[in-house]
Amino acid sequence: MEYFAKRIIPCLDVDNGRVVKGVNFVNLIDAGDPVEVAKRYNEEGADEITFLDITATHQERKTIVDVVKEVAKEVFIPLTVGGGIRKLDDIYNLLAVGCDKVSINSAAIANPDFINESAKRFGSQCIVVAIDAKRVGNKKWHIFTHGGRKDAGIDAIEWAKEAYQRGAGELLVTSMDADGTKAGFDNELNLEIGKVAKIPIIASGGAGTMEHIKDAFTKGKADAALAASIFHFREIDIMDLKRYLRGQNIPVRI
Repeated sequence: MEYFAKRIIPCLDVDNGRVVKGVNFVNLIDAGDPVEVAKRYNEEGADEITFLDITATHQERKTIVDVVKEVAKEVFIPLTVGGGIRKLDDIYNLLAVGCDKVSINSAAIANPDFINESAKRFGSQCIVVAIDAKRVGNKKWHIFTHGGRKDAGIDAIEWAKEAYQRGAGELLVTSMDADGTKAGFDNELNLEIGKVAKIPIIASGGAGTMEHIKDAFTKGKADAALAASIFHFREIDIMDLKRYLRGQNIPVRI
């Protein structure tokens, strides 16, 4: 299903209170202070910001609510937060400090009813189910959890369908094969998920050029494109990207 304006979403991967970026989920390098980085994106024309505490689940600690609170004070576009969210109280605490949506991943896989409960309590529009998928065969992907460290042995397409049926409002689909490589999104993965889940799909993992982002929308039929390093290190300017997409007849907000 196509939703009107396509969204450009910078992603802030946060580790111990700093924005970081890696390749295939490892070899992290520092990319700045989350509040300052978020402020810049707010000013540069991002449609939303996604903030992921990437080691929260692996290290079994909670999302850094205090950092989120500071970011929310400075950012006036929708803010999605993920990492270490395990129960309804975690969602409540994040929404209370100004985040608009939460992204759940490992906790939803461990307890799929968490999706239903979260959507019922807070509304589907608040619940983003994050899917970290790795290709294991022809048109076949598995779900990985804990920052990409554990193969859950679950078919990614089937899981996307289940998340949709349980009340997720959006799916954040990261190709672990493409993550940080700047070689382009896994458009086939997003296309297959779009066939079974009739909710917005955020393409993640692999953005390196403006053309890659165009392809995510045209070939992968994604509703939003999420990227990190190309924006963090100013390789691509968000407004330049939006003007390029408009020139390719892709509807974006400017």
